[in-house]
Amino acid sequence: MDAHQTQRDLMLAGNMYLADDPELHAARRKARHLLTRFNGLEPEAYAERRTILEELFGSFGSGSVVNPTLKCDYGFNIFIGDNTFFNFDCILLDCNRIDIGSDVQFGPGVHIYTATHPLNARERKSGKELAKPVKISSGVWLGGRAVICPGVSIGENTVVGAGSVVVRDLPANVLAAGNPCKVIRTIEQ
Repeated sequence: MDAHQTQRDLMLAGNMYLADDPELHAARRKARHLLTRFNGLEPEAYAERRTILEELFGSFGSGSVVNPTLKCDYGFNIFIGDNTFFNFDCILLDCNRIDIGSDVQFGPGVHIYTATHPLNARERKSGKELAKPVKISSGVWLGGRAVICPGVSIGENTVVGAGSVVVRDLPANVLAAGNPCKVIRTIEQ
């Protein structure tokens, strides 16, 4: 580790890092306070929700909507394009960058995980973790309860069936479903 690299730097570089670092702990605490406010607002409090998400996220595109409840680790690693819609109860574990394009549709209960752990038990016991970025391209539709695993990229206009567990990259313009998620067919655009 470079003497100038923080645990946050290591986390975002995809290297082993310690999540109990004071800087990371403070960032998670800030995100939880913002999410508590966001999730507790009255149903018609659209402007207040947007203000909170603009503070929480790395970017939050015009016309995008996120319904409560929402949970995430940090928020600042989440970048959302324009006109993207999140249905209820989504979880974004953003220990690394999550890029979400424009015109993306999230079904209820979609989970995106960047966080992962070493396979070696001794390394896991050390408390060190890893995180890999996730990219959801524009025009994607993620069905309810889909799970997107660390390091996955999903191509433009792809549809992921409800309940799917996506463990590998998916190309553009396909229908994919299952556990593990597999391409079923091409979608003509």
